[in-house]
Amino acid sequence: MHTFKRIAYYLVILLSVITIGAALLSLLYDVNVWWIKALDFLRIQLLLLSGFCLLIVVAMTHRWTLGPILLTVGLLISIALQAYFIYPYTALSEQSVRSLDASRASPDASVSLLIANVYMHNRKVGSLVEIVEEANPDMVLLMETNQWWMSALQPLRRRYPYVQEYPVDNTYGMGLYSRYPWWDMQVKFLQHDSVPSFHANVQLPNGRSFWFHGVHPVPPIYSKHPDNQGEKEIALIKVGQMVKQHQQPTVVAGDFNDVAWSNTSRLFQVESRLNDTRVGRGLYNSFDAQSSIMRWPLDHVYVTSDFALTTLQRLGTFGSDHFPIYVELVLMEE
Repeated sequence: MHTFKRIAYYLVILLSVITIGAALLSLLYDVNVWWIKALDFLRIQLLLLSGFCLLIVVAMTHRWTLGPILLTVGLLISIALQAYFIYPYTALSEQSVRSLDASRASPDASVSLLIANVYMHNRKVGSLVEIVEEANPDMVLLMETNQWWMSALQPLRRRYPYVQEYPVDNTYGMGLYSRYPWWDMQVKFLQHDSVPSFHANVQLPNGRSFWFHGVHPVPPIYSKHPDNQGEKEIALIKVGQMVKQHQQPTVVAGDFNDVAWSNTSRLFQVESRLNDTRVGRGLYNSFDAQSSIMRWPLDHVYVTSDFALTTLQRLGTFGSDHFPIYVELVLMEE
């Protein structure tokens, strides 16, 4: 039994050193190495692991020599660093997008949006259509849609009069469906010539309009499909520059393939002056829907300060590795 405790203690020491090292390496923002960037994704898991290791170290340490003291301090630093990044995405933080009671929202100034990465190889299109019909959003942005998915989405075409589709087989196809009219619809390729993004001016029933940018940037880590491994991530920065240039009410939404607290996401927010609907409300982890442990917030909705929010929800599963995200927004009076 004594030998087992010694082995367990040394394993906890090893885990502690790994979590401390991961926390410190995750601060190297300018290093374009995919496995360092991947540490941004693991902040929640590393926070929990650091807390677990700290409890075990404290419980099993009988002689507080320099080694255990340094290990404890390192774990406390690791916990503090991870908590610093995650804290804004908890209900303890101040909301960056103001809340508005739904009863006070003008229907003519409101827009509801559902975004979902369908997972290209998923075939449960009926389950997705049921979710859309139940939520009844004004706009639907779907990602990873290839030609098979476009053909299967006839029910959405009948439901929404305004449709923009760009099917591709590299998991970056996109479809946008709206009951509100738009103009100046543009399909842009921000960083890769096979990764589309949608940009349009959408008109609300009260006659006011806002810019909508639907994006699905490639991930900063290795992928068998297009990725940004070893490259600077410029797609979101370009969108931020577009938002800054037109200076109108704006919604940017999609699967960012990056967590909300990443350096790229922060630079995007600084460039565009957009606000994250998650901040002050919760994590709303949207990926991986097929795992109860390895989950992160990858699907985002950012808005300018012109908008208030009445609803933010993570909806149910439909066979994809992403949960749909649903928001209801109100464009406030000027």
